[in-house]
Amino acid sequence: MSEPAAAILGCAGPELSRDEKDFFREADPFGFILFARNVTDPGQLRRLTGDLRASVGRDAPVLVDQEGGRVQRLRAPHWREWLPPMDHVARSGGAVGRSVYLRYRLIADELRGVGIDVNCAPLADIATAATHPFLRNRCFGEAAEVVMLAARAAAEGLADGGVLPVIKHLPGHGRAEADSHLALPRIAAPLKVLSAEDFRPFHALRDLPMAMTAHIVLDAVDRDRPATQSPGVIRLIRDEIGFDGLLMTDDLSMQALSGSLGARTAAAIAAGCDVALHCNGDRAEMGDVIAHAGRLGGASQRRAQAALSARREARTIDTAALAAELEALMRGAAIV
Repeated sequence: MSEPAAAILGCAGPELSRDEKDFFREADPFGFILFARNVTDPGQLRRLTGDLRASVGRDAPVLVDQEGGRVQRLRAPHWREWLPPMDHVARSGGAVGRSVYLRYRLIADELRGVGIDVNCAPLADIATAATHPFLRNRCFGEAAEVVMLAARAAAEGLADGGVLPVIKHLPGHGRAEADSHLALPRIAAPLKVLSAEDFRPFHALRDLPMAMTAHIVLDAVDRDRPATQSPGVIRLIRDEIGFDGLLMTDDLSMQALSGSLGARTAAAIAAGCDVALHCNGDRAEMGDVIAHAGRLGGASQRRAQAALSARREARTIDTAALAAELEALMRGAAIV
């Protein structure tokens, strides 16, 4: 793989403008991310993902957040509507692993059908009673064992469908009582507690090819910098949690972070993140990100290549049969 920019960028609407095509050709970001503003129908979306890849002249990864519930960019009437992950688990009874696998296998089938090959899911954050509502029902549950089971099943369902999973939000966002889209959450729990609880699901899933950081402050590790921009927290992710895959930031335009987009990008890359994520499609901001992200090289390039190499050929499935099985599991019915 050549050395693209260490950035993943969004675009403004459902079609690429000439200016965007020219900018992406010159900037050469590692990949792209899509949002609801980019989605109208399957035909349009297939054209857009094709145009994004054509703009950089390679099979660049195209990402989306398709968790289900509020965070679902592809919606009815063209795609299935999904329960929030916590609600799905609650209705799964004793079949959590299988039902979550089926859910994300079907999601993968929908994503691959429109040229999307990376899903920013699953969450391995453990919810608490105090978890901010922006995050709480996006989690699979309040127990580490449930979260590990469901997140692994989700990752396998996506991978079997030819879609790379992105585990998030390292090293654990569940204790956050603020919405990081609007403010910077601060977590005061001791490191011993975080290691025994919050980090466990991420350690169990450390073999996954891609992960996303959390915009949170861990007082026990670095009181001055959010995890995304903290060398100490990134070392913890690499050394204690043991994640050696491609580490991308959460969206750098979120208000949890301060400073210009260039300064945010430079701080995240300097801390040890491999790739900077910028989502809103603003042309000037993207230029600032590209100017400060640098090129993928060294260990980051190795991790990027390993992640792309982990994309599997999707296995053929009987979509109707899997959907019927999932529906029966969610009703508590026996599968004959």
